[in-house]
Amino acid sequence: MGSYAVIGLGRFGASVATTLVSLGHEVLGLDKSEKKVHELADVLTHAAAADAKDEEVLKTFGVRNFDAVVVAIGQDVEANILTTVMLSDMGVKNIIAKAKTELHGKVLERVGATRIVFPEKDMGVKVANSISSERILDYIELSDHHSIVEFLAPNKFIGKTLGKLNLRAKYGISILAIRKEDDIVVAPGAEDLIEENDLLVVLGDNKAIDKSTR
Repeated sequence: MGSYAVIGLGRFGASVATTLVSLGHEVLGLDKSEKKVHELADVLTHAAAADAKDEEVLKTFGVRNFDAVVVAIGQDVEANILTTVMLSDMGVKNIIAKAKTELHGKVLERVGATRIVFPEKDMGVKVANSISSERILDYIELSDHHSIVEFLAPNKFIGKTLGKLNLRAKYGISILAIRKEDDIVVAPGAEDLIEENDLLVVLGDNKAIDKSTR
């Protein structure tokens, strides 16, 4: 289980925050709007109405201790950039910042953001799943609880056959394909071996997939 802070609880931020919670993570949500905070108060681990442009506020909530902080402030570009600057200065190592334009994204990179997200290109749900596991490379949402995910085979899978791993029984997930360096194995069988750098295309429950990647 990880811990994440989401600053800005508009449509995008709320999507990221609630998806992270659904994956079993602890999430702090911050927004200037008491209405938005109230709407998510019963869903998030903790939610508070606060001005993220106040450095003392960020320190009070201990944001530097989270695995990642998502700056999802949308309309106020100045607040978006200043918050990113303060997070970087505070030593936050993983800052995912929402950008409106390519230029905005370049500015965010220069002031300390480690990843830039363009909501028009990346759904909040997809971003939440990808940041909660560094191994996840792609994500297709099938329903509120099930997805198809492509991720780098974890060390615990390497050197073992699918039959020995028995992933369906252990995690409740199904391997649809294995992408190797120069080949792709579709509908792999029990005898297929997982090797280093293999990419696995998996179908299953979101929580089960998240657990299997760790």
